[in-house]
Amino acid sequence: MILVSKSPFDPGAEANRLQAAHTEAGAMVTFTGLVRSHPDDPITALILECYEDLARNELAAIRDAAMARFGLIDAAIIHRHGRLVPGETIMMVMTLAPHRQAAFDGAQFLMDYLKTDAPFWKQEETAAGLRWVEAKAEDGDAKNRWSR
Repeated sequence: MILVSKSPFDPGAEANRLQAAHTEAGAMVTFTGLVRSHPDDPITALILECYEDLARNELAAIRDAAMARFGLIDAAIIHRHGRLVPGETIMMVMTLAPHRQAAFDGAQFLMDYLKTDAPFWKQEETAAGLRWVEAKAEDGDAKNRWSR
């Protein structure tokens, strides 16, 4: 499942729905990303922009790669866009596999690729105005470990 939407979602309900559909799975890993605001550099909102069709297609390709590489039974990616305030859920990755290591590795792989390759443009809204969120070298390093 790939979902790209401005609407909030319930991570627990989404995890329960995916798990219920796959009684053959021996392991499920979920990761939920939240909007954060650092006390020393607060934001009032995170604004994510995307073209929904492009984002869905790119996320589907990343999901397909994880499914094949780790032998996952299923995987899901939910990603929001629009204006989100600190504490709100941005995204969720879920992986189901016969065993835990594949589920953990698949989820980590998806997260590393999402941080670098997902077509979302991010701005932080602060008291001083808007600023673009720059790519971080450590995110690229995390993704590159999968090419070894």
